[in-house]
Amino acid sequence: MIDPSAYDANTIFQVDTNQVRARVAWYYYVGGLTQQEIADKLSITRLRVNKIVVQARSDGLVSVDIRMPLTQCVALEERLKERFGLVDCSVVPSVSQSEDLHRVLGRATAAMLDPLLVDGKGFGIGWGQTLSAARRHLTPRRLSNAWVAALMGGLTRGSGTNTFEVSTEFARILGAECYYVAAPIYCPSSESRTTLLTHYGLAEVMERGRNTSVALIACGDLSDHSLLAKTQIVTENLPTLKAAGAVGDILGVFLDKNGVPVDHPLNERVMAMRPADLKLIPSSILASGAMHKAPIIRAVLQAGYVNRLVTDEDVAETILKASA
Repeated sequence: MIDPSAYDANTIFQVDTNQVRARVAWYYYVGGLTQQEIADKLSITRLRVNKIVVQARSDGLVSVDIRMPLTQCVALEERLKERFGLVDCSVVPSVSQSEDLHRVLGRATAAMLDPLLVDGKGFGIGWGQTLSAARRHLTPRRLSNAWVAALMGGLTRGSGTNTFEVSTEFARILGAECYYVAAPIYCPSSESRTTLLTHYGLAEVMERGRNTSVALIACGDLSDHSLLAKTQIVTENLPTLKAAGAVGDILGVFLDKNGVPVDHPLNERVMAMRPADLKLIPSSILASGAMHKAPIIRAVLQAGYVNRLVTDEDVAETILKASA
């Protein structure tokens, strides 16, 4: 289905351009024409057709609904639920490109999240590319008595996946009020963190985070794939984090292979919900994939911090083998 709200009729040029994009998308995804056939039909180059096809999927203008069950993925879902006591699990086929993986994981995350979001209840959100991708597939609504609460502080520069930006976008889509942890993810010291938490506004947001009915988080490893691991403060501490046994983080808290927070100063300075508090939230979702994250995903499940999971097939198989 092509989203008509994406069309911008401010100028004749834009109308013409969007009409071409719409026709390309329809001929390719609905009509079943090849890219060369479309190029010939519309008198444009095949390269332009290819770019439009890829961009339409990337921007969420086209959705594909496959109604045949993926037997292997379903089997992995059941095994993961049994092994880690999960309430729900969604496993998607693995894809090689990072951007594509975030998109398919985001779509599956939205499908799991959508029915859990109701008026009068709070929704807690972390950060990351998969969470950012999920918002594009949520059904817009008006939850005037609900709220969105960031579960962690943010970075000092925008990235599109920063906690401030992600929580703002979810609140806009849900028509809900948004509460931010208006502080950096890591404070200069544990003492400054304690002082900040005496501020009424910050204390209120942290309390709202703990009282949400649904929480959605991602996780990161210690490689260059991780946005957090590439920040200066974490890069400077990587050797000592690894020495302490860390395999990755959730909400900025670094965990060992069993999901236990490691003994490290950064964990005492993080402005975020503590992992243990996630266990008190009725519906907690971890949405993360890619093989480099398998150890930290397994650690989160091993510790029982979440009761729902969205991941990819390769990771699911790796986690189950490691847990056998």
